[in-house]
Amino acid sequence: MSTEKEDPVYLDYNATTPVAPEVADAIEPYLREHFGNASSSHVYGQRAKQALEQAREEVAATIGAKTDEIIFTGSATEANNLAILGTARALAGRKKHLITSAIEHPSVMKPFVKLRDEGWEISILPVDSTGRVDPQDVERAFRPNTALVSIMHANNEVGTIQPIAEIARLVRPRGIALHTDAAQSMGKIDVNVHVLGVDLLTLAGHKFYAPKGVGALYVRHGTPLKVVFAGAGHEQGLRPGTENIAFIAGFAAALKLIRERPVAGMSQLKAMRDQLHQKLTAEIPGLLLNGSNDARLPNTLNVSFPGVSGHALLAAAAEDVAASTGSACHAGQSAESGVLGAMGLDAERAAGAVRLSIGTSTTPAEIARAANALIAAWRLAKTSS
Repeated sequence: MSTEKEDPVYLDYNATTPVAPEVADAIEPYLREHFGNASSSHVYGQRAKQALEQAREEVAATIGAKTDEIIFTGSATEANNLAILGTARALAGRKKHLITSAIEHPSVMKPFVKLRDEGWEISILPVDSTGRVDPQDVERAFRPNTALVSIMHANNEVGTIQPIAEIARLVRPRGIALHTDAAQSMGKIDVNVHVLGVDLLTLAGHKFYAPKGVGALYVRHGTPLKVVFAGAGHEQGLRPGTENIAFIAGFAAALKLIRERPVAGMSQLKAMRDQLHQKLTAEIPGLLLNGSNDARLPNTLNVSFPGVSGHALLAAAAEDVAASTGSACHAGQSAESGVLGAMGLDAERAAGAVRLSIGTSTTPAEIARAANALIAAWRLAKTSS
C-alpha cells in the first residue's frame, strides 16, 4: 500500500490556474506541426498567421470587440504597461494628469509611479471599507489636462468588483481614456467592453486556464496609443516581437470554454466559495470577511482569522491547503497588504487575512478538507499563543 500523502487542496486560483485539457490540446499542434513564424510568407508562416487571426477573432467575440482592436502581449503586465505608458506617450505635451486607485496591481501602479517621476501629475483615489472606488471621487479628481483613468475591474486580493460602467459614464463626455485591468475578472464575471464602456482592457491567460506568458490588450478604435517597446512592426506596431502562436491558440481555446459555459461556471464557483465561508464561520468565532459581500468575484474569499497570523496559519495547514495571504506578486513579504491597508483594516485584522480562491474543478470534498484543516490550524495556533 502506498503511503504517499495526497497533495494539498489548491485554493490559489487567483494567483494562477492550471491549463485546461482542451487548452493543452489546442496548443500542442503549434508546438510540433505548425511551428512557422506568422510573419513568414511561405505556407508554414501562413498557417501560423491563420491561427493568430482566428485567435484574435475569438478574443474579440468574447469581449464584444472588433478583431483589429485586439493586441496580443506576453502577459497582463506587458498589456498594462502598454495601456498606461502608451497613452501617456501619445498625449504628452497636451495633457499631464492621470488617475488610478490605491488598490491596483503593481503592473498598473508602477507605470504610474514611473510617469510621476517623469513629471506627470498623479491622483491616487481611496477605496471604502469593502475595497470599492467611489465614482464621485473619480469625478472630483478630473482636471482639464486629465489623460487617463485606470481602475481595475475586480481586485485580485479581496475580489471586490469596481463600478467601471459608472466611471465610464463620467469619463466619456470629457474625452478622457479609460483603462481597466480585467485579469482577475475574465472567466468569473461577464467582461464586455461596450457594457463596461472602456477604451483599454487587459487580459491574462493564466488567470482563466490558459498558459502563463500570454496576454492581450483591447484598444478601442480612436484611442491614442504610442508604442512603448522598440522593435519590428508586429501587432499593428504596438507590440514588437514574434507572436507566441501556440500560447495564443491556447488563450483563444480558454476563452471559447468560457463562452460555452459561462453561467454554470459562475454559479459553481459561488457555491463552493460560500460553502467554504459557511464552514469556517460556523467553527471560528470572530472570523471577518474582507471585501464586498455582494459585489465580489464568485470565487474569492478573503477572511481574517482572529488572533493569529495568516502566514503562520497557512504554514500550519500547508499539508492540506495551498493558498496565500494576498497577491502572488508579493509572495514572501510579511508586510501588511496594501489593499487591506487602503481599505482601512487595522494591523491585527490585516495580519490575520488569508485569500482563498476557488477554481472550476474544486469539489465539495476538497472544500470540506480545506475547511477542516484551516479550523484545526487556527485552534492549534490559538492554543499555542
